[in-house]
Amino acid sequence: MAGPPAPPRTGRPRSGHENSPHSCGGARQSATKYAAAWALTEGLRQEPGIRVTTISPGVVDTELADHITAPEVAEAMRTYRAALIRPEDIANAIKYALDQPSDVDVSEIILRPSAQRP
Repeated sequence: MAGPPAPPRTGRPRSGHENSPHSCGGARQSATKYAAAWALTEGLRQEPGIRVTTISPGVVDTELADHITAPEVAEAMRTYRAALIRPEDIANAIKYALDQPSDVDVSEIILRPSAQRP
């Protein structure tokens, strides 16, 4: 299957590194986000001088679950979040991608807590 068309060329030399975070959440939400993000990142990858790294984290230690007020949902979230990774782990993965030489493209990084299996 062919990817999306490349963005129009502006004539200016461009370079850089785009980091594109993806969610590993529920099936429908993830499928929709994946399709939109894939179209964007694949379009950017076709741009000369632009490297794109897709970051797909598993469960991350954030304050999001602290704001859930429904008791049954809060309990389910506590169980789901029993194993998680730290924001610093994601930052380290992004740093790894950025630190590569210009002729190396880290296209995708999937991070999960070792206890969270696909």
